This record gives sequence, structure tokens and C-alpha cells, in this order.
Amino acid sequence: MKGWKVGSAEELLGMTPDEAAYVELRLKLSDAVRDFRKKKHLTQIELAELLHSSQSRIAKVEAAEESVSLDLLIRSLLALGATDQDLAKVITGKAGRVFAE
Repeated sequence: MKGWKVGSAEELLGMTPDEAAYVELRLKLSDAVRDFRKKKHLTQIELAELLHSSQSRIAKVEAAEESVSLDLLIRSLLALGATDQDLAKVITGKAGRVFAE
């Protein structure tokens, strides 16, 4: 058949289900950092100060850049006051946009 084929990003990139799940987790965590920071009415600079980091690093956290570790994503959420239950909701996908106002 000629023409376009509709498929997923995972198919296009040749990702395994585990790789796709890992990428999805990173995206959920980075979205949660941004949402939680905004709920706390903090700027990226203020969050950076809490983490002894830089604003540009926080921008990378919120953009889910590949160079950002899972450790930094989770430490960012904890610094913002996220609880274990909040983290569980993010990881399981049950949080939605609960952190946003």
C-alpha cells in the first residue's frame, strides 16, 4: 500500500514497551514539577534556589530534557512539598493536572 502509515511515536522510533514507559514517566514527572511549582506560585529562579541549582537547569527539568536525571525530577518535587502519595499519583497517571490551579 502506498501513502501514509498511521502509527505511534514508539513505532516510529523503534522503542520497546519499557523504553516508551520510561519516557512517559519522565514526561509525567517533569509536568508535575512545573504544575506543582506554579501551584506554589514560585518562579523557576526560586525553585532553583531551593535546589541550589540554576534557572536554566529548572527549565530543562520542566522540559523533560534527556540530561535531567530521575533523581533531580524527584528531588524537585520533594522540595516543592510533594508527598509520597503525590508521587504515587504522578507515577500511576492518576494525578492528571491536580497540581495546577
